[in-house]
Amino acid sequence: MDGTESEHGPGTAHQAFLTMEELGDKLKLLRYEETFLKQHNMKPFSRHYFALATNPGEQFHAFASLASWLINQAGRPFEAPHEHDDPNATLARILTELRNTGAAVDFPPSRLKTGCGELVCYTLDRLAEAALTHSNFAWQMPLYPEEVQEDEAIVIDDSELTLDKVEESAGGNVDDYEDEEEDESLLDLDKIRSKKQETPGADVLESQTDAAAWSLELERILPQLRVTVRSDHKDWRSHIEQMHQHREGIDSALLDSKGQLERLQEEMSRTLEKISSREKYMNTQLEGLIQQYRTVQQQLAQVKDQYRQGSGGVTERAQTLAEITEELEKVKQDMEERGSSMTDGGPLVRIKQALTRLKQEMEHMDVRVGVVEHMLLQARVSDKHDMTRDMHANGTY
Repeated sequence: MDGTESEHGPGTAHQAFLTMEELGDKLKLLRYEETFLKQHNMKPFSRHYFALATNPGEQFHAFASLASWLINQAGRPFEAPHEHDDPNATLARILTELRNTGAAVDFPPSRLKTGCGELVCYTLDRLAEAALTHSNFAWQMPLYPEEVQEDEAIVIDDSELTLDKVEESAGGNVDDYEDEEEDESLLDLDKIRSKKQETPGADVLESQTDAAAWSLELERILPQLRVTVRSDHKDWRSHIEQMHQHREGIDSALLDSKGQLERLQEEMSRTLEKISSREKYMNTQLEGLIQQYRTVQQQLAQVKDQYRQGSGGVTERAQTLAEITEELEKVKQDMEERGSSMTDGGPLVRIKQALTRLKQEMEHMDVRVGVVEHMLLQARVSDKHDMTRDMHANGTY
């Protein structure tokens, strides 16, 4: 399926268009306009929608949705893909269902991510074929309409000369000429009877018409007796001579070609006998190698099956690895932020400055406390002097 053009021929590049046209016919047989298109609110696909790349995102969504619908039509439950689903997992599920139909899958799922191309058309075509098979659909032989042979038109041949045409062309002159001939024939009969009486044994009729008069009459009516015969190429009479010539040529060529063909047949039969004998000899000689080739093919099929199973596991593990790598990047970023904050000396400088300010404020507070205490002592001393003075004054001391 994914070979180069040199391996499969120059028509491989156009295989996708042919497959897409067949897929369109199968989808119409499955009535996808009434079910699938209405369900997904889509427009009908064009003849070359999946064969040409127009919008990869839209084409991949249409491909995945159509593939899931075809799998469901084939009688196997398949959940329709969503926008947040992993494309690799969706493609792996589609290829698994495709293998279950018996189709040959020798390409990775990544070749279907574009949503267009020969492999996409091949996948959808095989799924559509499985859906038609499940619906008990069978292709029938085409019925061609019977061709009705039309009756050949009757060709009026103008070349035939009739007495009516001659009379029409000649006009009234012919009638006059016939009357003159009848008069002359009557006269001739009388002469003939007289001759018969003179010579009873003679039966020869002799004309008594003057030759000069006959020539003049012939020259007078000769233009009226000329008839132009128009040949028609559709008339078989005009081609009968040519048909006889061709028939003679075919018979003569058939004799020569028949002998050559008989000699060629004998040579071909001898060659076929030689080829069959050599084929039998080669089969007997190469039977062991053919058996080895079959075993190697079976081993190759098993290895391909193991590789497909392993590739499915690899995609899942690759997804898990991507998630773990993303979490690891986040942890590294947090550690770098914390390390940069720990090695930064700015906070220590600010703490030292704060401590210095606190010490200064404490010193000022100590000075103020000392002043207040001194003032309190002075106030107490003055109070005591005032009390003693009052007591001396009152005589109570």
